[in-house]
Amino acid sequence: MRTLLSVVTGPPTILLTTALVVLLCFWLLVAAGVTSVGSFDADANLGAWGMGGVPVAVAVSTLTAVAWFLSAGGVLLLVVCAPSCAATGLLRMVLPVAALPVAWRLTCLFVRPLHRLFPDEPGPPDRGRARDRADHAA
Repeated sequence: MRTLLSVVTGPPTILLTTALVVLLCFWLLVAAGVTSVGSFDADANLGAWGMGGVPVAVAVSTLTAVAWFLSAGGVLLLVVCAPSCAATGLLRMVLPVAALPVAWRLTCLFVRPLHRLFPDEPGPPDRGRARDRADHAA
């Protein structure tokens, strides 16, 4: 437990841990009814990032959580399994940065099926439904 706490509160994973704490506070405010999930949607379009069709808060929360889990898990694996040396220390610093693009791709895969739950959000067109409508109209 002490190792896990030192990993998530140590550099550079502390940056993602801080973002995760901020997100947890935001979702507590949403649960309390102080704010809504769509609070940030007016200014952002995530379609270019491959995360369109869901509220920005959902996409950013998923991205942050996945990046945190990848970063903390990878650094924890390094601490437990790899010997202490300069290369391990350098890899420990690079791993959270490398986790971000991987987390982005995984987030794109995770939020793609969620766009059906948010019908008022602009998202990728469902070509199967459009084709079915065209077949029924003809």
